[in-house]
Amino acid sequence: MDPQLLWAGGLSLLASAVMTGFVRKFALSHGVIDVPNERSSHHAPTPRGGGISIVATFTVALAVLTRLGLVRLDLFAAVGGGGLAVAIVGFIDDRRTLSVRVRLAVHLAAAVWALVWLGGLPPLLIGDRLIASGAFGYVLGILGIVWVLNLFNFMDGIDGLAACEAIFIAWGAAALSFTAAPVLGVCAAAWVFGAACCGFAGWNWPPARIFMGDVGSGYLGYVLAVLALAAGRENPVAIPVWLILGGVFLVDATATLIRRLARGERIQAAHRSHAYQWLARRWNSHRRITLAVVFVNLLWVFPCAWFATLHPHSAVGALCVALAPLAVVAFAAGAGRAEDPA
Repeated sequence: MDPQLLWAGGLSLLASAVMTGFVRKFALSHGVIDVPNERSSHHAPTPRGGGISIVATFTVALAVLTRLGLVRLDLFAAVGGGGLAVAIVGFIDDRRTLSVRVRLAVHLAAAVWALVWLGGLPPLLIGDRLIASGAFGYVLGILGIVWVLNLFNFMDGIDGLAACEAIFIAWGAAALSFTAAPVLGVCAAAWVFGAACCGFAGWNWPPARIFMGDVGSGYLGYVLAVLALAAGRENPVAIPVWLILGGVFLVDATATLIRRLARGERIQAAHRSHAYQWLARRWNSHRRITLAVVFVNLLWVFPCAWFATLHPHSAVGALCVALAPLAVVAFAAGAGRAEDPA
């Protein structure tokens, strides 16, 4: 790895960790506290908004990498511009609840911004055919970015989970890209992004001393979605690989949404019916759930993504194989199951 990248990653991790400590002190002194309620998965009042450290650290690091020529300007613009918009609306929502319409409007605008800079949805390799989506790709791309952005928000419900998932996806994708067609700009961005998340994760590891907040969770999903699309411009198998790497979150959030919609529930209503939330209550431990996801990622998800990388013509099939058992486990754990009104 380029020594400049090693330094950038190390400094990003350190800066994120230090800044999270300052954010925690500020949150405690200014009453930015997440107080548990009947829908919470935690029991003690905890400061929130720590995701600001990831946003600030990664934005500065990405700007430096762009200045050094390690990241393309269009990728910096796509991630930086839209990402800051998502983070700002998340920060405001952390302080005072915004309407769904306002948040969704900003999310859609950020997705459009990214796709314009990236030139739309990249072609996808299915078997031996390279499929281009054309103008319809913009619609698919916008929906994809907005969904990944929001699913990270949905899945950020217990200590350490979202940060660890973001680290795994970013660093896993960066590592795997070097076994296929290296997308150096995306690799550099993913490496530094994972480092920034890692600096925060030390504070968020169960029992968490600070929460990420909407300012961080939505930003994580947005950045990962945009990086996946950017990687797909140079390697048509990149998107299936990134989807495999994010399979645990993708399956749990999607299965939960489908079952709730089938019952006629309002999707914006607060709930605790994700598979990881059912398991956290059943096991009475955040640490066990987060560690379980880490082990599933390392022992099942990463090998599937590696196979897809080595066999690009079978990548879509590998995606289906990778997600199928995750879906079975999610449904068995209770993803989307109706909660007891009591």
